[in-house]
Amino acid sequence: MSSGRPSRQKLVVCPVRPWDAGPVTTESTESTEPTESTESTERDLPATAEALGRGALDWLVGSARDTGNGLAWAETATGEELDPILYSGTAGIVLALLEGQEHFGDDRYGDAAARGALTLAAAAEEWEASSLYTGLTGMAVALHAVHERLGDTAAGAAADRAMERVRSRFDGTRWDDRWFDLLIGNGGIALGALAVGDEELAVRAVTPYLRTAERTADGVQWESLSGAPARFHHLSHGTLGIAYALAATGRAAGRPDLTELAVAGASDVIARNEAGPTGFLVPHSDPQHVPDRIERYSYGWCHGPTGDAQAFRLLAAALQDPSWSALADGCWHTVTHSGLPQRLRPGFWDNNGRCCGTAGVLALACDRQVEHGDGLDFANILVADLAARATEDANGARWSNTEHRATPTELEPHLGWGMGNAGIARELLRYARLGMGRQAGYAVDWPDHPAAWSELGHDSDRQLRCPLGEGVGRLLTQIPLDRDLGQE
Repeated sequence: MSSGRPSRQKLVVCPVRPWDAGPVTTESTESTEPTESTESTERDLPATAEALGRGALDWLVGSARDTGNGLAWAETATGEELDPILYSGTAGIVLALLEGQEHFGDDRYGDAAARGALTLAAAAEEWEASSLYTGLTGMAVALHAVHERLGDTAAGAAADRAMERVRSRFDGTRWDDRWFDLLIGNGGIALGALAVGDEELAVRAVTPYLRTAERTADGVQWESLSGAPARFHHLSHGTLGIAYALAATGRAAGRPDLTELAVAGASDVIARNEAGPTGFLVPHSDPQHVPDRIERYSYGWCHGPTGDAQAFRLLAAALQDPSWSALADGCWHTVTHSGLPQRLRPGFWDNNGRCCGTAGVLALACDRQVEHGDGLDFANILVADLAARATEDANGARWSNTEHRATPTELEPHLGWGMGNAGIARELLRYARLGMGRQAGYAVDWPDHPAAWSELGHDSDRQLRCPLGEGVGRLLTQIPLDRDLGQE
């Protein structure tokens, strides 16, 4: 077993995995009238989801490694290298365990989270990456949550030390040599800083986006991946992720210039919509990044309308402009008419997880149910699919994703947030609470997931348009045209 030695950067780059990609279509799948049998099954789904959520957490507890100083997890149950990060390792698992402790009132999960915090604190002393999903910032978010939820002051102190290291590594422009995005770069560090109450660091993290924005015909974009000609558009690695961080920080710090830049970034992406007036579907990147491996259109959280909707939800809340909610409606229309979660062909929707798969869509479906009352039917479909694909035994529940180009095609179940149990369990338990009439939020809010709020007077006839205000127009005139990617 690995000693968990730090690495310079654990690479988490969603687009090289094509299982969330799909065809350019928004034609609805055929539906049938509900029967007494299907209605009974749907009534049972919250209990099914709750049982699956418990099974997923039990599998996590059973897969933990005792380090002698606490608990740690690898990426898979048989993995050799211990993984502390938020995306695929201990930090994300700790947050799922806190969710289980709150949902079930079961201190087994809280105790496991507290023991996980001990190994996170030790790993943070040496870990070299600083980011939200692969570095110290994500570890600090988990440690801070253990402090807040369990009263663990040592975890809180470890979170503070981790964020101080993050602060000390900033060169004035960035932390990571390659990525300048939400997942690995400045945007995620800003959101993690907000999550632990460090507004000043959040502002420092996003300020470089003001001077590095590239003006386009419809807004702005950024070079998310150093030296790459591609400009990414979506939440994990692209413009909307940066816009999300700018909007969240601008809202928290009272900085309208940051919010205006967020709108300018979103405006560029909106102009790329290819799904017509009722939908929302934007290509992965332009020019297409690694076209021989990555399909042009996806539907998940990382590079598709599922994640795009989260950015638009945040902008709707921050700006109190219903046009942003209309854009989120378009994302929802496209997702629900895409054919997922059916596996329509090899490579289409082969993932159950929170980043690239069904659990991420379930999160949005539950948001829709809280805010508009229109997410339950599709949430039921998603939960039924997760239930059908689960492997359950005395040790708990877990899910295998599929890679159609590999042999065997069924991959080993993952444990973490992005592709495995931690991310799936959080969403199943939230769905169960909604179905049982309990509170609709999470025990710990995720840094890049806006809290759901009930929107009264929702107008289903709103038209998709870009809410480009006068402040954004003024901002665009200050960005030189020689940053236009079209000249490169």
